[in-house]
Amino acid sequence: MKKTSVGIMYDDEKLNAIRLYMSQRDLDFKEELEKSVDSLYAKYVPANVREFIDMKSVLAKPPKPKKQKPQEENTEVAT
Repeated sequence: MKKTSVGIMYDDEKLNAIRLYMSQRDLDFKEELEKSVDSLYAKYVPANVREFIDMKSVLAKPPKPKKQKPQEENTEVAT
């Protein structure tokens, strides 16, 4: 699924405090923010719409390319 960037304005001092205290707990700010946005998505987007989006994303995934076997070289010597 295509990703997009979200930007908000937030008090610099508060943001630094969040990052400081999260780092003390070995938490990643970006991961926690993504969890929060996922929670908003689950809370406000109706279940049938979420299911539809999930179905679309499964259909949109291109199939994984198959690995080709290396071709055997002809080892016969021409005389």
